[in-house]
Amino acid sequence: MAILENGNIRNIKIEMKIAIVGASGAVGQEFLRVLAERDFPIDELLLFGSSRSAGTKYTFRGKEIEVKELKHNDDFKGVDIAFTSAGAGTSKEFEKTITKHGAVMIDNSSAFRMDDDVPLVVPEVNGPDAKIRPRGVIANPNCTTIQMVVALQAIENLSHIKSVHVATYQAASGAGAAAMDELKHQYEELINDEKPTVNKFAYQLAYNVIPQVDVFTDNLYTKEEMKMFNETRKIMHSDVKVSAMCVRVPVMRAHSEAIWLETERPVSVEEAREAFIHADGVVLMDEPENKVYPMPLDIAGKDPVYVGRIRKDLANPNGLTFWAVSDQIKKGAALNAVQIAEYLIRENAL
Repeated sequence: MAILENGNIRNIKIEMKIAIVGASGAVGQEFLRVLAERDFPIDELLLFGSSRSAGTKYTFRGKEIEVKELKHNDDFKGVDIAFTSAGAGTSKEFEKTITKHGAVMIDNSSAFRMDDDVPLVVPEVNGPDAKIRPRGVIANPNCTTIQMVVALQAIENLSHIKSVHVATYQAASGAGAAAMDELKHQYEELINDEKPTVNKFAYQLAYNVIPQVDVFTDNLYTKEEMKMFNETRKIMHSDVKVSAMCVRVPVMRAHSEAIWLETERPVSVEEAREAFIHADGVVLMDEPENKVYPMPLDIAGKDPVYVGRIRKDLANPNGLTFWAVSDQIKKGAALNAVQIAEYLIRENAL
């Protein structure tokens, strides 16, 4: 039987065989940290990566584990859960290799998110969806969507949300470890009066903001912005309309979002604050008189979604606006995937 203590699963009667695909990437490394922090029940851990990262060794719970090259073979035989974060192309290519022996594939890429036969899950919002997975695959949503829907659910429980406008302020971490390194090096280069290196972004990010995350689509929204529209509706089983503007900012880690929403009935600031206080996965950080509100500098490395600056929308009598910050690599990726696995264990749904 699974017993939950302080968010961690303990006293599992059967230890599990777990795999991480993309172990050398930023999210793969975060998987290792999150699994260790939460004392996840692991009997054997397998690490997989590309031919470049194969042979690299990482230490987990005092044991050194070597990364194996991901191949089409029977390496996933006996694996209970595979956390995959190696890109959409790799996920699509290796889906059947990973799942053919019964492993549950919890995928962090965009490969399967909008497939009708793949659940898209944020445990605080739609955990039961994870039980219905005809292909053995569960999709982890986009980072910006995850933190937004965790906060939105608290208000949805009060009154149905009709529409959302959101502006995101996305850290370099959203583009991976190399992007974080590039931002750091750009500052160093600029301080030394050198031309900054630009590889991971369309433009220099240091001392700048870039109003584009991902590529543009035919409707002039980016793919990132359309993910927030489509994924929110799927996760919340809602007809809510989401209009997003996604912006890359020179922050190392943790995404911020300014959110305006319209509900069917007016929701007061007091009601919203109370809802956030009691919401699963949310921490209220809202003392404007003391200049207390969430900022990425303080939130990086933490688990919850932090909410502050709650106000009535002056342009809409049924509107609220607030500010949300969450660690993109943690809750926006690895932690949410591990929480999905914990949910399946608690529900005996593996």
